Amino acid sequence: MELTWIQFLIVCPLVFLAGVIDAIAGGGGLISLPAYLIAGVPPHMALGTNKMGSVMGTAVATWRFAKNGFIHLKKVIWFIVAALIGSALGSNLTLLVSERTVEYMMIAVLPIVAFYVLRNKKMGDDSDAGTIPEKRAFAIAMAAALLVGTYDGFYGPGTGTFLLLILTGAAKYTMKEASGTTKAINLSSNASAFVIFVLNGKVIYPLGLAAAACSILGNYIGSGLVLSNGQKIVRPVVLLVLSILFIKILFG
Repeated sequence: MELTWIQFLIVCPLVFLAGVIDAIAGGGGLISLPAYLIAGVPPHMALGTNKMGSVMGTAVATWRFAKNGFIHLKKVIWFIVAALIGSALGSNLTLLVSERTVEYMMIAVLPIVAFYVLRNKKMGDDSDAGTIPEKRAFAIAMAAALLVGTYDGFYGPGTGTFLLLILTGAAKYTMKEASGTTKAINLSSNASAFVIFVLNGKVIYPLGLAAAACSILGNYIGSGLVLSNGQKIVRPVVLLVLSILFIKILFG
């Protein structure tokens, strides 16, 4: 398709913002994907081009967390495998159930999750981190990777946010380790989807490369905010992402 400079002006700033939010609390796709659609990019092209930026931006955030020691590869590799299996299951399940049915389920679930976040004033506070046995924490994280991976294949929006909530709330990870683990899982699922879109010719490379640069910058800044001041910034951003997702499902 023929691109205009207006499409770049619409997509690039919103993808940058999505990168910042995604690195902090997940859910960046709630902003970046609509940006392409607002710019007039056809849906399948929007999905493929969006994945291009997501892969590159998430790779930077993942690298930054790994560099600072917040991704433990021996554990995370198992979570990645579980998420890939779950995503494959979810992709098949979604053929049997309508997307709108899932949206109705989310309308019921999201206010409960938001209430949990509001009540949990310690979110971002690592005082409870490591308070359960390591084997139990590993089992919870594995289950989360499988279940949320299934959700990602089945529906998708808010995947990173849900992982972050489970890893900090139930598995008792530190905020930084939870963020790093979430990024590693998301990177693998994004890369897999991107390859499929490339093979099917559903990527607009000039727009995708420009957006990827913005996504990289946004993810770099966002991951830096978590590394330097995670306790104060994560909780309000999680609430923002949940609110956007709820509104999108309710009215979109």
